[in-house]
Amino acid sequence: MKIAIMGSGGVGGYLGARFAAQDLDVTFVARGAHLAAMKANGLRLADKANPVTINPVNATDDPASIGPVDVVIFSVKVYDAMDAITAMKPLIGPNTVVLDVLNGVESHTWLAEAFGAAHVLRGSIYISSHIAEPGVIAHETPGVRLTFGPLDPAARPAADALHDALLAIDVTSVVTNDVESAIWSKMVMLTALSGVCCLSRLPISDVLAAPEGAAVVRRAMEEVAAVAAARKITLEPGALKAVQGFDPANVPPIKPSMLVDLERGKPLELEWLSGAISRFGQAAGVATPTHDTVWGALKPWSMGPPH
Repeated sequence: MKIAIMGSGGVGGYLGARFAAQDLDVTFVARGAHLAAMKANGLRLADKANPVTINPVNATDDPASIGPVDVVIFSVKVYDAMDAITAMKPLIGPNTVVLDVLNGVESHTWLAEAFGAAHVLRGSIYISSHIAEPGVIAHETPGVRLTFGPLDPAARPAADALHDALLAIDVTSVVTNDVESAIWSKMVMLTALSGVCCLSRLPISDVLAAPEGAAVVRRAMEEVAAVAAARKITLEPGALKAVQGFDPANVPPIKPSMLVDLERGKPLELEWLSGAISRFGQAAGVATPTHDTVWGALKPWSMGPPH
């Protein structure tokens, strides 16, 4: 299996490193200091349970130098998605599938428009990882869970082959023909925690340790569930219970990726998280006051620190 990692940050870097450690043909598409560090020193996965270093590593900033592959792991930030879709066209051959693991609920439509639905696998991944420094991916919590499925039944054999490869790297992988429920169930928790943690500038454990903070998170989750219901989407059982029983004292101070980006002065995925819930809510006549507040308060930071 020949794999290209389009976006070699926390998600793509982690999956790519694990695939490469299994001697699969993996090429990382990256840029800047991260690319330079990988070329000089390889890619190191800092994982307490199972660290790995890939050196030498196949890495480039030019997808055209790779050519068509079997699988593209599409894991860029959402705000870079359209430029990445244009750049990755040389990776797409007649039988290529693109696994979309971007945050939000919209990016699969952009990929289908660009390459056709038969090339797109839509996924929802649960992982806590980020670029700790150039060339180093930190994986903070045990386990990775990925639910995905094809937009077109023609891609099911490719999805099954990727599923087997994911199981081989200890990813809890589930293939489904209806991934909408999984995507929106993640959206319930992701948007709520990302937004409230960014407003408070605190990790998840600190926000949920305060009853008032937990209440705000709960309201934000309920708003996403209401928007999903208006769109006739059935959530997974327990989607609204994702943070119940959470014991901050026994959990490391994990930060949502959007808070990590905010602290580093990077653009935010705000428009496709709380912004999307506000937009969808307005279109459906569903009130989303918590996400409206998050969207409005963080908007000046959406493209990096305001000047």
